[in-house]
Amino acid sequence: MTAILIFFVAHWYLSLFCQTFFLHRYAAHAVCTMSKGWEKFFFVLTWLFQGSSYLSAYGYGVLHRIHHAYTDTEKDPHSPSFDDNLFKMMWRTKTTYSNIFYRRLDVEERFTKGVPQWNWFDSLADNWVSRVFWIVVYTVFYIFFADAWWQYLLLPIHYAMGPVHGAIINWFAHKYGYTNYDVKDTSKNMLPVDFLMFGESYHNNHHKHGSDPNFGKKWFEIDPGYILIRIMNALGIIKLNKANA
Repeated sequence: MTAILIFFVAHWYLSLFCQTFFLHRYAAHAVCTMSKGWEKFFFVLTWLFQGSSYLSAYGYGVLHRIHHAYTDTEKDPHSPSFDDNLFKMMWRTKTTYSNIFYRRLDVEERFTKGVPQWNWFDSLADNWVSRVFWIVVYTVFYIFFADAWWQYLLLPIHYAMGPVHGAIINWFAHKYGYTNYDVKDTSKNMLPVDFLMFGESYHNNHHKHGSDPNFGKKWFEIDPGYILIRIMNALGIIKLNKANA
């Protein structure tokens, strides 16, 4: 039980770190810059930590920019206002992401400009061979260390960790919570559950200040993702934009 718990928590937060920092704040919103070497490092780190649910920085970045431009409209790739249930929204998100990733969707330049791309690596990391490999890794770990049948119920979350994180925010943070700002969409903050989401649940704050790397705005809204960003900036791994430094 202890090994399974440690493995699940580690996978949850390591995957979430890559999603909130590299895919969301860096790729989609360009809150900082980094060298090409560090950029490739985070590409690989995202593959290692997201595993079977690896999301391309290009696919995610473009998808998220479209979401901000068309929030809660029919053009929004994921909105509870236009999907009957959570799983229908997740499937529509997946379809739109795939169309962006495989360049089947004609996307405006404003959504693609500056989004990091490493096509060679994406072709290896975002394919079914890689996904099946990671699924086998997770499953074998559970075979060796699980000591109760119910622990295997966690495996589907491992398999789809990235989309699960996205769905929590894109569904629930548009339905439940409080608002600090009057914005033209349904985004809300979910402070009581942010210990699970690394700052991502301050969604209303983020929709008001999309280019701000700090999602917490009230004194009690602590954003762990931003704390790590400040540490990486101090270490010279990244360089925060002057407006955010």
